[in-house]
Amino acid sequence: MKHKANLMHRLRALCTNQHVFPEKVLQWIAKENLWNLWIPKAYGGLEMPLSKGLEKLRSLAEMDGSLGWTVTLCSGANFFLGNLQKDVADEMFLNPKTPVCFGGSGGVFGTAEKKDNGYVISGIWKYATGAPYLTHFTLNAKIMENGRELKDEKGDCIIRSFVVDKKDVEIIEDWKAMGLKATATHSFQVREKWVDEKFSFIYNKQYHNYPIFKIDFSVFADVTLWVNYIGMAAHFYEEAHQVLASKTALNPLASDISEADTKVSQYALQIEETIHSGKPLPETWVGEIHKSASMSVKKLSEAIIKIYPLLGIKACTETQNLNHVFRDYFTATQHHIFSRK
Repeated sequence: MKHKANLMHRLRALCTNQHVFPEKVLQWIAKENLWNLWIPKAYGGLEMPLSKGLEKLRSLAEMDGSLGWTVTLCSGANFFLGNLQKDVADEMFLNPKTPVCFGGSGGVFGTAEKKDNGYVISGIWKYATGAPYLTHFTLNAKIMENGRELKDEKGDCIIRSFVVDKKDVEIIEDWKAMGLKATATHSFQVREKWVDEKFSFIYNKQYHNYPIFKIDFSVFADVTLWVNYIGMAAHFYEEAHQVLASKTALNPLASDISEADTKVSQYALQIEETIHSGKPLPETWVGEIHKSASMSVKKLSEAIIKIYPLLGIKACTETQNLNHVFRDYFTATQHHIFSRK
């Protein structure tokens, strides 16, 4: 327990108000194999069950918001191994020269023109968490042929996802948010780069029969981000507890954190039990879990806002941990998954 507390203290000190992670932090992430939290052991990963992986992400977010957020988004991008054909996954994840770290953008900000057995990709994509730490960038693009957008039977644009090597990407250093600074969530550009079709994928098409890949990606995204808000809220509680003379103002936040922990744990265990039983996950869970996570984050946010005016000048001093975690938390609330109506 003392070792864990010391580690938390050291990591917080290293990460606080940094615009990129120090090399020591990156070395620690690689040593702990955190980019590969969900990756099967056959590919050098930790192959964590959902429940254990969520506990890990929550603890990282409680250590530092940028640390938890970056590991969550990048290990979550490595999750796309499940969408890659076996020969491609083998090529990328077996015996890599450096630890594989995917990351990128969920927005459709570019195009992919069909050419030969691949696509010529062009565009500028926003919000690539961990951009300086990535070995590969993931992106979504509209499929084009002879300069025209291809449509499906419903008349909608056809979208595919791609994995692009970092050497073919230009990072645009434009992350100027008030918090989550070390996530370095910059934009990136690809200029007319031909990419083999084998490096394209579709979110709901799996090629690997591991339990984690049987989880709907939207559910996976909801619960992995949810635990980050819980972890950061717990960090805020800890810092506020040291400042407030009367602790009763913290009771609603403590209750909301406990409730959130219980709910996400219950969902994780339900998902694991259903997968292990061989049954498909009910489609209704997608909406139910998203609604539950959104309401939980809203309650945490409201509880933190009520406490903040009671904390004095320390809470608005940039060099203080209390201010640091406040900025991290409310920067995280602007992620589209939980900010959309």
